[in-house]
Amino acid sequence: MSMLATTEQMRELDRRTIEERGIPSLELMENAAREAAQAVVDLVGPVKGPRRPDGVIGSAVSVAFIMMEDSREPTPEEQREMEAVRAIVESKNTDPTQRIAVFCGPGNNGGDGIAAARILLEEGYRVRAFLVGGREKMTPDAKAMEARLIEAGGVLEPLDLEDRRLAAWLGTCDCYVDALFGVGLKRPLEGDFLAAVQWMNGRRAPVVSCDLPSGVDGDTGEVLGQAVQAETTVTFTCAKPGLYLGAGAGCAGEVRVAHIGIPQDLVHQMIWRGPEPIELRPDYMHWNLPRRPADGHKGDFGKVFILGGSEGYTGAPVLAACGALRTGAGLVYVGVPREIYPIVAVKCQEAMAFPLPEEYDKLLEKARSCDVAVIGPGLGRHPQMERLVRSLLCDLEIPVVLDADGINALSGHIDSLDRRRATTVLTPHAGEFVRLTGCALPIQDRVTAARTFAKDHRCTLVLKGRGTVTAAPDGHTWLNGTGNPGMAKGGSGDVLAGMIAALLGQKHLQGPHATVSETTALAVWLHGKAGDKCAQRFGEYAMLPSDLIGMLPEVLKENEERK
Repeated sequence: MSMLATTEQMRELDRRTIEERGIPSLELMENAAREAAQAVVDLVGPVKGPRRPDGVIGSAVSVAFIMMEDSREPTPEEQREMEAVRAIVESKNTDPTQRIAVFCGPGNNGGDGIAAARILLEEGYRVRAFLVGGREKMTPDAKAMEARLIEAGGVLEPLDLEDRRLAAWLGTCDCYVDALFGVGLKRPLEGDFLAAVQWMNGRRAPVVSCDLPSGVDGDTGEVLGQAVQAETTVTFTCAKPGLYLGAGAGCAGEVRVAHIGIPQDLVHQMIWRGPEPIELRPDYMHWNLPRRPADGHKGDFGKVFILGGSEGYTGAPVLAACGALRTGAGLVYVGVPREIYPIVAVKCQEAMAFPLPEEYDKLLEKARSCDVAVIGPGLGRHPQMERLVRSLLCDLEIPVVLDADGINALSGHIDSLDRRRATTVLTPHAGEFVRLTGCALPIQDRVTAARTFAKDHRCTLVLKGRGTVTAAPDGHTWLNGTGNPGMAKGGSGDVLAGMIAALLGQKHLQGPHATVSETTALAVWLHGKAGDKCAQRFGEYAMLPSDLIGMLPEVLKENEERK
């Protein structure tokens, strides 16, 4: 588990470190560069071959050289250039030392790259550093790192991808370093910056990005036109939300959090104990489920009421029920319309299905006898059902997990949610969230959108998607690091709704350190972890929502407290 920092937070953290703690900015930059250089070494390996006195590497590798020729006879000048290009490529046969190209912007992220180039050069790698953008825009720290690079025998070159000799050398590189932009980028890449990104993405050699893949918004994960596809991202001090959200998560590759000398007490004060912290639930996190009381009975482990189902959607409430049972619920009741009751009853073995009574009071009494309710899976958009959902929200004092069509029932009727005083958890995907809020534009900043809604409506919001966001009414937010595209199938959300309800209903899981929102975020993590195990076993194309249920025993067993 780790905390995430926004662009604004990182800027303030850097400022206080330098101005209040007196730590030189060049020292921070040097530390960041060493971490980035180490990531490169980890990818390309140690410098190849025994060194000879003349510095040439003694081993050899073969390199295929492919030259596109046109039909006309080349001029003498073109012939000389082709021979020079050929010599650059074939030089790998006599000197297989790993070649590394570092693309540096004029800002401090570029300074990190310049320093990393010097470190790698001093280690014996063949390194060339390239400035992308105007030299007049270089920061003082970037210029200072350039001076150190020159002292080490290197040079900061202008990037000219039209130069065939330079392009030939770049084409033989074993690794690229992306140090174009760090946090703070808010506009699409263009010009030479875009060309550099396209070049890196068009090669097979891996890319190490410094802090963020250039082109990714660090706060939202939005790709600003195009972005670097990194093999490894070395992010500094704290990870950034954009590394785990949306398309940004697909650009980051392996994320390494590098500590570069910013005092940990300052990080703890500003980030960990901030008013609205953003917490990551990564893939490798283990949450120990407490041992169940030896004298517990089924009533102690939660009674879950599920309202859902309609013609054509008989599976949704069943999946929710199975998700709840597999996550430890003691009793699960499934209320469905009478016309589909026979079908659902056959599908339910451990859960207790019943047809919805015609009298509202009887349904309300049944729901009130339980500890938590799930409303919405497969319920449909009939106006009568939507009115029923809103009535139950107003009259139920137990926690309610509102999913799918239960959420749709609030479209234009958000006051039904605002009038509630009991716990409410909403689990919309992006489309449902747009309908719920009335936003006409696509949601880019998922964290802010989820957090604002949760605070304004005093609920816990689970905004599903890549890097699912769980937002608490107090502003605390969790991003989920588990899950995969194979879970993007109808029914996966129903399983999650049942899992959330099961955890909320179990008395032994409740306590001062297990808030509703925290417990909900943990359910999201367990759900995604089950999905990752399904992908490993069945593949992302073939896995089914029911497979998630089948994988939950393994996930839960791994996370049971053992004494």
